[in-house]
Amino acid sequence: MYLHIMSTIISLVHAAAQHFSLIAALEITAGLTVALALLLLFKPLLLGVARALKLVIKPKLTKEQRLQRRQMRDAMMLNRMLNSMEGSPSHAAELRALAARA
Repeated sequence: MYLHIMSTIISLVHAAAQHFSLIAALEITAGLTVALALLLLFKPLLLGVARALKLVIKPKLTKEQRLQRRQMRDAMMLNRMLNSMEGSPSHAAELRALAARA
């Protein structure tokens, strides 16, 4: 099995080597180099376009929305803590006082 795979790989490499052209390889290398240089040159522009597309798809929340979301998350966390501390009335009362201030 191993010899069959090796002979197949060797025959593929041999066939590729027969059709190998140094000029074609240089053209491919030059094309890749130019493409890489253009990407590096326009990287700031491309990053800006990517950020703009991200904001179109998922806009940033305003400060008020972030504050409301944080307060809602905190209130839900306090409620979970209250529900988990049913056996400890003093802790539950303290958490209720905290929740009332939030």
